[in-house]
Amino acid sequence: MQPPGPPPAYTPTNGDFTFVSSADAEDLSGSIASPDVKLNIGGDFIKESTATTFLRQRGYGWLLEVEDDDPEDNKPLLEELDIDLKDIYYKIRCVLMPMPSLGFNRQVVRDNPDFWGPLAVVLFFSMISLYGQFRVVSWIITIWIFGSLTIFLLARVLGGEVAYGQVLGVIGYSLLPLIVIAPVLLVVGSFEVVSTLIKLFGVFWAAYSAASLLVSEEFKTKKPLLIYPIFLLYIYFLSLYTGV
Repeated sequence: MQPPGPPPAYTPTNGDFTFVSSADAEDLSGSIASPDVKLNIGGDFIKESTATTFLRQRGYGWLLEVEDDDPEDNKPLLEELDIDLKDIYYKIRCVLMPMPSLGFNRQVVRDNPDFWGPLAVVLFFSMISLYGQFRVVSWIITIWIFGSLTIFLLARVLGGEVAYGQVLGVIGYSLLPLIVIAPVLLVVGSFEVVSTLIKLFGVFWAAYSAASLLVSEEFKTKKPLLIYPIFLLYIYFLSLYTGV
């Protein structure tokens, strides 16, 4: 029986290790290439580094995640604050032109209340009332808030279905007629009779704009009980402007 011969020589394939003796290792040189790993993100292939692959294999891939931009964070400032300039402009026209024959849908002022439009009107009225009396600004805002609250409570007691936000918006927008007559009063201020007539016209205009939106048919015979305090409220607003 012949002794077994030496094992057949093993030829390493691509990717296998080759073991050599220390004597032969002096003539060897080379490098180890990093694995070529690609990610498919949104249809685009992106080459991944060795460190990235290592982190993913060890379960730390969450460190490499990048949050997508939230489209909600890219909204315009006016949209973030819920300010619709077209809507505010339409409501201003509805208040300044309260006649039904003009065809405006005036109920939108009551049924779709907003805060920024009435606030802007009240602040503008406060600015033109600064004529030597700086305390008027905070007082006008206070009267707007608590005067609207009084009208709201009275309307609910009388059986009306109206929200405080609706009353706040209507009362605020209806200050526009007083703003319109303000420059006229500066011109005719020396004519007492004309000035008084313009003041009465402005108060009636403002009170009619507010009352026609707040005093609906549900009040029936109780309408004067709500119209009268609205009228007094705008007289007081005008007195804050004129300083009477």
